This record gives sequence, C-alpha cells and structure tokens, in this order.
Amino acid sequence: MNPPLIPLDPVREKVLLLTLAGIQFAHILDFMVMMPLGPILMQELAIDAHQFGLLVSAYTFTAALAGIPIAIIADRFERKRLLLSMFALFALATLACGLAPSYATLLLARSLAGVFGGMLGSMVHTMVGDLIPFERRGRASGTIMAAFSLSTVAGVPLSLFLANLWGWRMPFILIAALAAVLLLLGLKQLPVMRGHLPSAVLSDAERAHPLAAMVETLKNANHRRALAFMMLLMLGGFTVIPYITIYATANVGIRQEDIPYLYLAGGCATFFTSRWIGRLADKHGKVRVYRWVALGALVPLFVQTHLPPVPLLVMVACATLFFIFVPGRMVPAMAIMTSAVEPRLRGTFLSLNGTAQNLGCGIATYLGGLMMTQDAAGKVVGYGNVGFLAMGATLLTIYLVGRIHMHAAVPINAAVPADAVPINTAGRTDAVPPAPTS
Repeated sequence: MNPPLIPLDPVREKVLLLTLAGIQFAHILDFMVMMPLGPILMQELAIDAHQFGLLVSAYTFTAALAGIPIAIIADRFERKRLLLSMFALFALATLACGLAPSYATLLLARSLAGVFGGMLGSMVHTMVGDLIPFERRGRASGTIMAAFSLSTVAGVPLSLFLANLWGWRMPFILIAALAAVLLLLGLKQLPVMRGHLPSAVLSDAERAHPLAAMVETLKNANHRRALAFMMLLMLGGFTVIPYITIYATANVGIRQEDIPYLYLAGGCATFFTSRWIGRLADKHGKVRVYRWVALGALVPLFVQTHLPPVPLLVMVACATLFFIFVPGRMVPAMAIMTSAVEPRLRGTFLSLNGTAQNLGCGIATYLGGLMMTQDAAGKVVGYGNVGFLAMGATLLTIYLVGRIHMHAAVPINAAVPADAVPINTAGRTDAVPPAPTS
C-alpha cells in the first residue's frame, strides 16, 4: 500500500530542490567540461579535431539511445532508487574518464557517461513534477535550471585551470568525487516515491508488458505535441550555440583566451535570471511567460549570428543577453513539460523528453554545421542563415506551446524521513482540476 499524501513544508521543499539541483549540476558540468579541454586532449592523446568531436558527441548520442529503455522502466520503479542508481553509475563512468589510458578507452567511458548521465535531467524533473505543486513548479524549474548557469560559470574556467595545473584527468576525477558526496546527500534527503507505480488504473496485462507505459504515453496526442515542442526548442538553440566561439574568434575578432569571459558573464547573469523567470512563470502563467522569453530570444539569436567585428565588451554584452533569453526559455518550458502528463506516466514521458532533447541537440548541431563553411580567409560563412533557422523554429514553438494541455494535480506521495515533519498544507493540490494553459 502506498504511503499517505504528505505535503512538504517550505524548508523541506527547499532542501529537496537544492539536492536535485546538485545532481543536475554534476551531470551538466560533466558534459560541458569536455569542450574547453579540446586543445589539451588533442595534444596529449595525439588526436585530430574529428576524433575530439566524437568525444563530445558520444555523450549526446548514447544518452539519446539510452532514453528508450529508460522510458520503458522509468515508471516501473521507485523514483529515488532509480535516480540514485543511475547517478552512482554515472559517477563510476566519469571516474573511468579520468583514469582512461587511451583515446579508445576514453571514448568508451564518455559513451557510458552519456548512457547513465544523459537521462539524469529527465529523472530530476520527474521528481520535481511529482513533489512540487503546480503553482510553484515554475520557481522550482528555475532553481533546477540555475545548475546550468553555475556549471557555465564554474565549468569552463575551472576545468581549464585544473587541467593546466594537474592535467586533463583532474576535472573528471573531481566531478566523480562531487557526485559521490551528492549521492550520500540524496540517500539522506530524497524521499521514497511509489505513488506513480501501477495500480488498478492499468489492467494486469498492461502492467505485465514492459512497453505498456511507453505505448500509452505515445498514444496521447498531447504528449506528442509536447515532444514536438521540445524538439523545436532544441532546434531553436543548438543550431547556434555550438558555433558561438568559432564565429566569435573567426569573424568577430575575439581572442581565444578571452572566450571564458563570455561564459563567465552569461553564467553569472542566468544564475539570477533563471529563478526570476521561474517566479514570473508561476505568477503570470507558464505558457504566457514562455512566449515572452521566446520572443525576447529572437533578438539575441539574430544579433549573435550577424555580429561584425566588435570590441570584447560588446561581445560579452551580446553573449550575456543570449544566455539570458535562449537557455532561459527552458525554465517555463520544463515547467510545462512536467505538467503535460499524468503523474503515473511522468517518468516515462520525461525520459522520452530526454531522448527528444538529445536527438534535437544532435540534429540541430549537424544542421548548423551543414549550413556553414569557411572562406579562404578563415571567416565563417552562413552563420546568419543558421540564425534565421533558429528564429523560425522559435516562432513555431510560440504557436505550439499554446496547444499543450497541462495537469495541475500533483500527488505528493512520498515517504519522508522521520526527522522531516511537515508543518503546513498550503501546497496540497492532489485533487485540483486541470489548469488553463496560460
């Protein structure tokens, strides 16, 4: 029998969110730490740019492939156990990256890190959707998304600093150590969650079939619209994002050693604005605020892909606006995605969403690369057209987001530790009818 519904007090809710944000921070940092290590790895491992590109993309593509089996099992296991099991395997894979003796073993370790780490974001957002009431879910998504900002600020400069001091292995070893600490914190702080497990809602035959939850999820037209929305959202960002530094150095005239300033300024700004956007989403509506931020993103998408040579300060300002608005769309978007599905199918749906995100990133990056060339002087040609493609995809998301129906109901069905005593019931929404979509 499932434990009774227990609302969370504000302090307990904050601790849970910070724990989940820590897990999010670790796996995002693991992904981002590879990019600035390119020159060091190419020299140390005697590899070329294409081989280095495989190291970066291996994480994304294996994460996308892993999304299908994770979607099959996501709603058949207790949430905490599944999340922390995947996180422990991720930590071991990251440690293997730091200990890899050759390029081939490093590529294998990065692929395994993608398998176990790539879906952690979906699992984190699944727990947010299960634990946090609808009216505070935007703020909660903002807290989780702040992990991206912190990894942007810490990841690029810190990884270069550590690698320059102790070699390229050290960043991976430290991320694995951080993951071990967060794993212990998760064991203590995260509640056991069984309220989503199969019940009388599904027949015995459906519960016995491993594909039942995924088939039921994909049969729902609202779920398909939401997954299409996420794919377009990725197309509206990752056609542009991977090539910002290439364009900045080749066309804008920014020195390679000044690139970390772009990430530092953008990450610092979004650390605060992501939570602000989340509060706005809760106050004014998730769909409405998504449309505001997406419309705002059209400006930096155009400017960033059409910049002429400018001073460093101008480039930093443009990059900061880009980081605020373009990744900032994910805050209301993830609040919408966690609410677009019934709680009993949330793990399956958000695992499929993780696959959609990873595939979207891979397709967007590939399309962006196809659309660009370099002239005889080394200048990037075609980046402006990439910007127009991203802007078009963003406009499509503004239309499509209004067709996603959200569920306001959230059963906070978790067994909490004995020392966590709930002190209020203000956030209880387990019997609330579906909310409007704006």
